[in-house]
Amino acid sequence: MNRHCWKCGAEWTINGNPGRGESCDACRADLRVCLNCVSYDRAVADQCRERRADPVLEKDKGNFCEYFDFIRRVYQPPKNTNPRESSAREQMKKLFGD
Repeated sequence: MNRHCWKCGAEWTINGNPGRGESCDACRADLRVCLNCVSYDRAVADQCRERRADPVLEKDKGNFCEYFDFIRRVYQPPKNTNPRESSAREQMKKLFGD
């Protein structure tokens, strides 16, 4: 279990939480985002278990949430949940020979 970038899985080795402007060294994605927080939960209202937190619309963008706590977990790549997008990507791969 470690702290890592939500997008590429690069490990965050610095003690403490990242600041709002800090980004992943590998993919340049923001690190202080809802997707990296212990309170993030897709199954609850506003996708946040912390009731005192202000709602954040863009879960993958840096924010000023004072309740942010970097989650420790095993990295799992983001899932592609749109079947049309998956189909289109497969067709593009076939078309360009990838």
